[in-house]
Amino acid sequence: MHPAFSIIILTTLSGLGYGLAAVLGLGLLDPAATATKCAHVLALALISAGLLSSTAHLGNPQRAWRALSQWRSSWLSREGVMSIVTFVPLLVSAWASITEGAYLPLPGLIGTVLCVVTVYCTSMIYASLKSVQAWYTPLTPACYALLAATGGFVLASVFAFAGGGNTRALPLLAVGFLIAAWGTKLRWRERMKSLVPLSTPESATGLGNIGRVRLFERPHVTENYLTREMGFKVARKHAKKLWRLALVAGAIVPAVLLLVLAALGGQGVLPVAIASLAALAHWLGVFVERWLFFAEARHSVVNYYGG
Repeated sequence: MHPAFSIIILTTLSGLGYGLAAVLGLGLLDPAATATKCAHVLALALISAGLLSSTAHLGNPQRAWRALSQWRSSWLSREGVMSIVTFVPLLVSAWASITEGAYLPLPGLIGTVLCVVTVYCTSMIYASLKSVQAWYTPLTPACYALLAATGGFVLASVFAFAGGGNTRALPLLAVGFLIAAWGTKLRWRERMKSLVPLSTPESATGLGNIGRVRLFERPHVTENYLTREMGFKVARKHAKKLWRLALVAGAIVPAVLLLVLAALGGQGVLPVAIASLAALAHWLGVFVERWLFFAEARHSVVNYYGG
């Protein structure tokens, strides 16, 4: 399928924001530290930037509010509703930290739970689609949740080294989540590559009982929305290279940097710079991973176009 950069930015930036907000909600950073106050601001900014970028994917962005009305049946609508609801405890927690230097357990923990629920709603937009076999698995929401949590702990490590918290525990937790998240993503890719298509030209047309079905002529000679959005293909050799890039940038580089920093300990400009590099590398890896998530997906509708 065609990877829309607005959606990739939405899921990666908001994932980082919700992950960081969830860590802050657990009270793992000193609420009175200036670094923690900056972390609250960054979490809200990342979430807002991600949500605003999603409107670029809409045909009529001014009508985006209407997507909230279908929460009973649409995961997209549920995501929108939850993103708004989640802002309430996050703002309360941020206000308490910035103005009072205090951590409020109740809104903090509620915010953490709602962050998890919001990321889950985002992932279910894709995991609920039976027409995209690669996405239709419980591993999809697991990957989204773990990558968001990983990004949160990696970013929290940056603010820990800036004076906001434990400079050993947070980086080690981040490394643990890096292993869990990318291990789960590796399992997701292994499953995707081993899939036997359930939807074939034979099953799509209902003519499988008389033999193999092949396309005689396309339905039309020019492209349409379906061929542009659902018929996108990425060469296998390019996909392998991009996956290696995602794995190295998103998992190996940040894990090595954070392990070194955890071993050395301490705070200061240099640790903050190295931890920031780890966070940037992780985001780059997740960005490439999310691009592949869409580019390698095969929609069943391509059966009607010779896909």
